[in-house]
Amino acid sequence: MSYLKIRKEIQSGNIKPVYFMYGTQTFLMEDLLFQIVKHTVGAQDDPNVITYSLQDTLLDLAVEEAETFPFFGGKKVVIVKDFSLVSTQKPDTKLEHDIQRLQQYIEQPSPEAIFILLAPYEKLDERKKITKALKQKTTLVECFPFDDRMLSEWLDDQASAKGFRFTSDGKDHLLERVGPQLLLLASEMEKLALYVGQEGQVDGKVVDLLVARSLEQDVFALIEFAVKQRLDKALSIYHDLLKQKEEPLKLLALIARQLRIYYQVKEMSRRSYSQKQIAMQLKLHPYVVKLASQQMNKFDDQRLLQLLEAAADTDYAIKSGKMEKVLAVELLLMKLASVHEN
Repeated sequence: MSYLKIRKEIQSGNIKPVYFMYGTQTFLMEDLLFQIVKHTVGAQDDPNVITYSLQDTLLDLAVEEAETFPFFGGKKVVIVKDFSLVSTQKPDTKLEHDIQRLQQYIEQPSPEAIFILLAPYEKLDERKKITKALKQKTTLVECFPFDDRMLSEWLDDQASAKGFRFTSDGKDHLLERVGPQLLLLASEMEKLALYVGQEGQVDGKVVDLLVARSLEQDVFALIEFAVKQRLDKALSIYHDLLKQKEEPLKLLALIARQLRIYYQVKEMSRRSYSQKQIAMQLKLHPYVVKLASQQMNKFDDQRLLQLLEAAADTDYAIKSGKMEKVLAVELLLMKLASVHEN
């Protein structure tokens, strides 16, 4: 079940006895933990919130805790972090866990406890019996990067909770500035909420006023301006980044990475891969692939390869002492500006 659906269930008071959360987006896991604690015992520092890690604690102790009656009645929340028993990765511990005890518990969980297993891993070992049992007998929550639709829905949900709303260009500008990083987006929305107040509206102008670009977004804008032959704008961004103490070699690496993404997305699109499939194959966020798809047709294949080679030559020239690094990257931007749209 999706994170968004589970979150709404929790907020409505429909809280299940056992949750199994897995995936690479630990921010989503932490948010659901916060919501569960808030709607059961009230606060994270409540004595009925108990957290274990399988790296240093036997699973048996966590199960035993869940079976023990809570202090002062009510509910208790038992959290098991680093639940590596379902992962394809080799666990970094020598502890011998009693998996059978957990299997018995999920068949008949305690009515006084909310038992939560957190597996921050990309893949599950589907061959293991415990993996199959957890997927069948618990509330499964997949915590992975959002696609465009889920990201938009999440932004609207977060804005509503904070008492404001986005215009369509406000949401677009925020994503352009910050990218799809949920933790950073949540932080920026706190600032936006304070600025516009209750029942306020966040449009593109408000975002431009309050939200700074990320380094990756600055590099994306730098390339975009160069390709549009607005070299003055591209160089302005470049020198602003230098004033912020960004290293030219680091900026060069990010430019080369962005050009590689354009080439890879262009090639895979030609082979009829969907944006979702491309994101999975390249291990990129779908939003990054979407932006690359909008830009890639400004380059033909040969020109992209030439620019990638030029970036590699620039890197070599700097590291071998043949060119001064600030000037070398400026010359590369000039080569980018010589690209003409198809």
